[in-house]
This record gives sequence, C-alpha cells and structure tokens, in this order.
Amino acid sequence: MCAEQQPGQVRPGGRTARNREAVCRATLLELAERGYAALTVENVAERAGVHKTTVYRRWGGVHGLVVDSLQFAIDDDWQPDLSGTVEENLLDHARVALDAFLDAEIGPTHTAVVAAAFQSTEAIEAVHAFFADRFGRAASIITTAIENGELPPETDSIAVIRAVMAPIYFRLFISREGVSDGDLQQAVQAAVASARAGVFSSFDQDGERS
Repeated sequence: MCAEQQPGQVRPGGRTARNREAVCRATLLELAERGYAALTVENVAERAGVHKTTVYRRWGGVHGLVVDSLQFAIDDDWQPDLSGTVEENLLDHARVALDAFLDAEIGPTHTAVVAAAFQSTEAIEAVHAFFADRFGRAASIITTAIENGELPPETDSIAVIRAVMAPIYFRLFISREGVSDGDLQQAVQAAVASARAGVFSSFDQDGERS
C-alpha cells in the first residue's frame, strides 16, 4: 500500500462526498487506533462528525465501512516513477511502499487494514481489491522495462511486483523484522534477475509457458 491521500487533503464534491471522506478517514483511523475487533459504527460516526443513522443507512455496518474505506484509499491518481531503469523504478516503488507502513501517521492504519483481512471475509475481498489496484499500477514499471528491452517480452508484470514486495511484507507482518534499504535492494535485484532468466514468464491456461 502506498501513496494514499493524507489527512487534510481535500477531494472535490458536495455534502455527500464530504461525508463519505470524513467517514472513510474516521474508519481508517479507528482501525489504526482500536483494531478491527473494536471498530464500531458509533465511534466512526462520532469521529467523523456524522450522525450514526446516516452511517447505518449508507454503509450498513462495520463491514460496509471497511470495504468502502479501502475503496476510498484506492481512489487517487498515484502512479509509479518510470523515469529510471527497471531496477531504479522498482526500488523507488519499494521505498514508497515501505515508507507508508513505517510512517508514524498513516503506518498504523495500513497495518490495521492488513490485520482486518484475517478477521473478515469482506475485509479480505477489499484488501484483495486494494492490492490488485496497487500492483496493477506498479506493473507499468515492468511493461515499460519490456518496451525498453530490459526484460523478456513474455514477463508476467504482476508476478515481478509480487516478488519484489513479498519479502518486504514477510519481514513486516510475519517475522516482524526490520526492513533495511539493503533488504529492498536485494529484493529488487533478485526479482529482476529472475525475470531476466525467464522465471516470471507468463503461463497459458494449460500451465505451459507462453
């Protein structure tokens, strides 16, 4: 997760849009401070300054709040930097993603959203959609590299992005280790080397390399 809009940024729209923004931000903050298990419509409504009946009417309950808040986080114009080599662009992407998780203000929200996916089917689907969006945008790093002749034309773009991010997420959420810039560089170099060796070639429906 990365490049979400920060608190204080204003999105255009009327009262409905402003209410949605306030409620979604409140939901993300409540997740960060209290966790999914303690998330309530009442607390979100109070933090957002919106009557709880409005929240129930539009979002239905906690599950609806979580799903829409993640959709809200997706709804931005973030795009990866494509100005360097594939290694440089992937490293920049990895650094941006890591900084989002380590940021004192928005980092706890990111972590809480991931944790929510272990407790709710709806949250799982929302997290899937979030990462599909983010990985889909980041995949332009790989398609650009293919166009520039840096990677084989059959390279699976999403698979390379996953390979870069997987060891970072493992350290953050599984082993609970720190992540150094050297770790990021190692992840990028390993993914790019594998891609150049054809490890991430696309497969057809029969499981054969295309």
